[in-house]
Amino acid sequence: MILKIGDETKNRIKGYIDLLRPFTLLAPIIVSSCVMIASLVYTGRNDLLLTNVITMIVCASSSFALLNGASNALNQSTDIKEDSLSKPYRPIPEGKVTPKEAQVLSATLYICAFLLSSVVNMIFLLFILLIAVFTITYSIPPRMKQFLFFNQLWVALPRGLLGILASWSVFGDPFQKVPIAISFIAALFLFGGTTTKDILDTDADRKTGIKTLINVVGIKKTAVISFLCMSTSFLLIIPLVLFNILETYILPLSMLVVLAFYIFRLMIHQRKNERYENTSAWTVMYATYFIFALSFAFLTISFS
Repeated sequence: MILKIGDETKNRIKGYIDLLRPFTLLAPIIVSSCVMIASLVYTGRNDLLLTNVITMIVCASSSFALLNGASNALNQSTDIKEDSLSKPYRPIPEGKVTPKEAQVLSATLYICAFLLSSVVNMIFLLFILLIAVFTITYSIPPRMKQFLFFNQLWVALPRGLLGILASWSVFGDPFQKVPIAISFIAALFLFGGTTTKDILDTDADRKTGIKTLINVVGIKKTAVISFLCMSTSFLLIIPLVLFNILETYILPLSMLVVLAFYIFRLMIHQRKNERYENTSAWTVMYATYFIFALSFAFLTISFS
């Protein structure tokens, strides 16, 4: 009897952890930390103690992770029909966690993210609140997830544009030309790249009335449109450097267009990555975003 209770507890704990989708929490932590460090060096902030810098980076990146976890839990609590068709192994369709429990967890994480972000600074808190609005309205009314193109925009804006501007605001002015340019590049890349997450959900989305690019125009046309967005985002670096909006040392990032083409090929082949619950295209898209953020931070720190 004791063993049975122990197993049930383990399943519930695992269910709560799976709701957060831990792998996806790496993106906000890595990207935000890279951008914060880059902004610290670029703005020449030497008035801060190392302990204060570390505290602010940890608090800010943790806010992003909590926000992303809250969004994941909320999304699954409202995607019961879709997940029961395409991802029946998720904690809610399996019965490990109820939709109500997922919503309580989500609300708790949102509040924790707001409280933690208030420790950083007011501008950062405002960005976090705005990002939260996007992530909440993606899943609940007006539920932007169900509208063609808006479902991509509602991912690209908070995770790309607003996410990078918020990260830059920890140590610098988010309305300078560099953070605005980098955040726009990130948003355009994610606008195209986010379609990779819809590949395995095509049938479920169609049956539940969700219009994604894939179930409207098909996988091949979607792959072309996504590639155009992703490749354009990196190729934009060239004119941005020529017009002195970005520094010359950022130019090598335009070579990431090669990975955009690789993602395009993977989308056509639609291979599932069993480890990360999605396609290989989705995994490489996430990895490309990591590389973009890490490379930007490395170049900025090296040449500023």
